[in-house]
Amino acid sequence: STITQQVVKNVLLSPERTFERKAREVLLARRIEQDLSKDEILELYLNHIYFGHGRYGVEEASRYYFGKGVSDLDLAEAALIAGLAKGPNIYSPRVDEARAMRRRNLVLTQMAQKGFASRRAVEEALKAPIVLAPAVETMPTLAPEAVAEAKRVLAEVVGDKARLGGYTVTTTIDPALQAAGRKAIRENLDAYLARHGWVAPLRKPKKGGLPPYRGKPDKPGHHVYHAEVIGHDDAGHALKIRVGDVEGTVSVESARYNPKRLEASRFAELGVVLRVSPIREGPKDPAGLPLRYRLELGPQSALVAIDPRTRQIVALVGGYEAVVGGLDRASRAKRQPGSTFKPIVYSYGIHKRAFTPASIVPGVKGRTPPPAKKGEPPPEAPPLRVREAVARSVNPAAEWALETVGAEGVVAWAKELGVESHLEPTKSLALGAYEMRPRELANVYATFAAGGIHEGATLISEIRGPDGAVIALPPQAARRRVLDDSEAFVVTSLLTSVISGGTGQRAKSLGLPIAGKTGTSNEAKDAWFAGYSPEMTCVVWTGFDDAVPLGRAEQGATAALPAWIDFMKAAHAGHAVTPWPEPPGVVTIDIDPRSGLLPYTGQEDPVGEVFLRGTEPEEAAPSPEDEAVDLYEEEPGAEPEDDGETRPAGADDPSDSEPRPPGSTAPTPPRTPAGPGDTPVVPPF
Repeated sequence: STITQQVVKNVLLSPERTFERKAREVLLARRIEQDLSKDEILELYLNHIYFGHGRYGVEEASRYYFGKGVSDLDLAEAALIAGLAKGPNIYSPRVDEARAMRRRNLVLTQMAQKGFASRRAVEEALKAPIVLAPAVETMPTLAPEAVAEAKRVLAEVVGDKARLGGYTVTTTIDPALQAAGRKAIRENLDAYLARHGWVAPLRKPKKGGLPPYRGKPDKPGHHVYHAEVIGHDDAGHALKIRVGDVEGTVSVESARYNPKRLEASRFAELGVVLRVSPIREGPKDPAGLPLRYRLELGPQSALVAIDPRTRQIVALVGGYEAVVGGLDRASRAKRQPGSTFKPIVYSYGIHKRAFTPASIVPGVKGRTPPPAKKGEPPPEAPPLRVREAVARSVNPAAEWALETVGAEGVVAWAKELGVESHLEPTKSLALGAYEMRPRELANVYATFAAGGIHEGATLISEIRGPDGAVIALPPQAARRRVLDDSEAFVVTSLLTSVISGGTGQRAKSLGLPIAGKTGTSNEAKDAWFAGYSPEMTCVVWTGFDDAVPLGRAEQGATAALPAWIDFMKAAHAGHAVTPWPEPPGVVTIDIDPRSGLLPYTGQEDPVGEVFLRGTEPEEAAPSPEDEAVDLYEEEPGAEPEDDGETRPAGADDPSDSEPRPPGSTAPTPPRTPAGPGDTPVVPPF
C-alpha cells in the first residue's frame, strides 16, 4: 500500500482485513491526496507509525534512541530512524546493532543515489558509529501489559477517536515494583532452566524427544509449535527451522536460553526439535504465515500485585519478556489454580459456621509422629484438624469441606469473592480443577487481606482527553463486604499456618506478617503461590503455555514461591509492617491439639487457636488417665461414676439448644491474642 493508504489505515480506519475496509481505504486515500500536499501526508505518516520499543512517531523515536529531537539529528542518525519503519523489531539498534547498521547504510546509499544527500556527506555518515542514548525504561518497555490495557480501555471509552492521539492515560503501576516483579519472574524462570538443563548447547536425544509439528502453523493467537532445526546462520545469530510446512528462523540471542552467547551452529544440532512461537509482526511467507519465531524452551510465568487497601494493581507481569503486543498471562491466560482455590472453600465454611480451625476432619489422619524409641513402631497418627489440613494442603480434607458446605454454595461464594471464570459445582472444585486468570485469584486474596471487603481491582486511574478534560472510566465492581472482619481474620489465621508450618515455610525468611497458599495442578502443569501481607497481595503462576508438565519435583513451593518471596521482599523493603489487628468478634483460647477440644486439667502441650466468638469449644478433652480407665477398668455395661464436675445446663441434651458447628459451643473469655502476624498458633509439624 502507498504512504497515503498507510496514513488512512493508521489514523482513520481500523487495521482489520476486509474488502469493505480496503475499499474505504482507497476512497479516503484519494480524498486526502486532493486536500493535502505530499509533505503534509508524509508528516502525518511519520508522526503515527511505530518505531519499536513502544515508541510511536518520529519525534518520540528520536528522543528514545538518541536523546534529542528529530530536528537535531545528523544524517546518519536520521537514516537509522528512517530505516526502522520497515521492521522496528528487526532493525532496532537496541536489539541487533549490526543489522541496524546494515539497514542504515542501505538508506544512506539510496539517499546518495536519488540525490537526497551529497556523496561526500553520505560517505562521512557511513563511517559514523551508532551512539545511542542511555536506555531509560519507560512504561511501554517496563510494563507493556499495562500499556496494552490502557489502549484497550481508551478504545472502549472513546472509540475510534483514540487513533487520533492526544489522550493521556494514567495507570496505577508502580515502576519500582513493576521492575521488581519482572526481575523476580525472570530469576525464578532462569533457576528453573538451570534445574532442568534447558540452556545451550542443545543436543539431539538418542531416543525420544519432541515430535516435530506437521501441517500449517496457522493457529490464531499465541501458540507453541515443535520446530526442527534444519540449518544455522551464524552471521545472523539465528537457527533455520521447519515448522510444519513452513521454513523460518529463530534468534539464538536470548540470554535466557543462551547465557554463554554461543553461535547458532553451537547452540543446537541439526535435527533438534525446539519449542517456538510465531512473531506476528515481521516477514511472512506467500501464504501470509510468519517466518520469524521466538524460542519457547522453558515455561512462562505471571505476577499480579494489588494493594489491598486501595485495590490498585501496582505490578502486572505477563511473562519473561517485556514485549509490546506479547501475551499477558496475568490478565488473559486461564489456568487451573490447584490448591490455591482451597481457601475459597474453607472461607465459606468459616463464614457459614460449618466448622472451625479446630474441627476434626472425619476419616483423615494427621501426620504420624516419630516413635518414642528407636526400633519401636510409630504411634498411631492423630486426628487431623482443619488448621493442619490447610497448612499441609491435604486434598481429602478440602473435599470434606466442600461436601460439608455444598459445592453450589461454594460456586456462588467464589463469585462473591471476585471469581469471574466459569465454575461447576463438582467434587473437583475443591482441588482447583476449573481454570481462572491470575488476576482474578489475586483479587480474591486481596479481599481476604482487606478484612473481607471486595472491590474491583483497578489498573487505569484516569484518562484525560486532548483538551485536558477527565473522561469517565468503565464501571468497576462496587465496594462491598463479603466476609465480616472477624471471619476474614480467622481465614488469614489459617493461611498463616501455611507459612509457619506448612507448604510455604520457605517464606518465613521474610520475617513479615504474611499469609498464603501454594498450588499445584494435576501433573504439575501449573505451579502457584498466592499470598498477602496487610499492605500487599501478590499471586505468581508458572507453567508452560501449552500446559505440558513442569517436571519432576516441581510444585508451587519450588516453581512459584521463590518469585513471590523476592517480590514481597522488595515491596516491603525499608519499613516495618503492622500485623493484622484482632477484631472484637474473635477469641483465642488454648485447645488440645489431638481433639480440638479444651485442654484437660494439667495438660502440658496445649496450643492456641482462633475462633469466631461463639464457636469455641466448651468441652474438655479426656486426659490420658481417663482414656486408660475407659479402656481397661470399666466392666461391660457398668455405669460410669459421677466425676463431681458441674456441666453447663443443657450440655447433655442436644434438643436444649440450637445446632452448632463441629467443635463449637458457648463463648469463653479470651486470652492474649495469637492470630495473624503474631506467634504461630499451631505447633511445628
